[in-house]
Amino acid sequence: METKNIMIVGVGGQGTLLASKLLGRLLLTRNYDIKVSEVHGMSQRGGSVVTYVRYGDKVYSPIIDKGEADFILSFELLEAARSAEWLRPEGTIITNTQQVNPMPVITGAASYPEDLLGKLEKLGLKVDALDALSLAQEAGSSKAVNLVLLGRLSNYFSDFTEEEWMSAIEQSVPEKFLEMNKKAFHLGRMA
Repeated sequence: METKNIMIVGVGGQGTLLASKLLGRLLLTRNYDIKVSEVHGMSQRGGSVVTYVRYGDKVYSPIIDKGEADFILSFELLEAARSAEWLRPEGTIITNTQQVNPMPVITGAASYPEDLLGKLEKLGLKVDALDALSLAQEAGSSKAVNLVLLGRLSNYFSDFTEEEWMSAIEQSVPEKFLEMNKKAFHLGRMA
């Protein structure tokens, strides 16, 4: 199998690392060679966080180069725009429409860019956008955006059953948050 590349981007504290861990567990069920690389920016202060997940028959490097991502899973709209150049021409950006103001916007040194979805679409990129924050809140916690987005991503992974996804969730999420995360996944999958 040709190596597939998934780039997970967000802001510190949004659950990008749990998402990559869960995705890795899912892919291990098919005995793929998997490489995961976590790139932390100023994640403790709400800065950008990027995780690469690569899988296939044999993966030699955990790093995704520009123009190679099959999927970009974005937890925040500006992070989707920042990562767009990593997407391959036939790839898909799955993004939350939530906007998290970076420090320059908070301090008044810059403005949050307008119409980012429109700009991404004008570039000819395939963008699958949803209000993952509202769905996460419906599931019981704003912190479940990661599971909502993984639910949406699962629609592109037709080889994997919902039972396989549920098993990966059960192995990755603490018991006390399990039902809420399963609900978030299901809401994202059905959105």
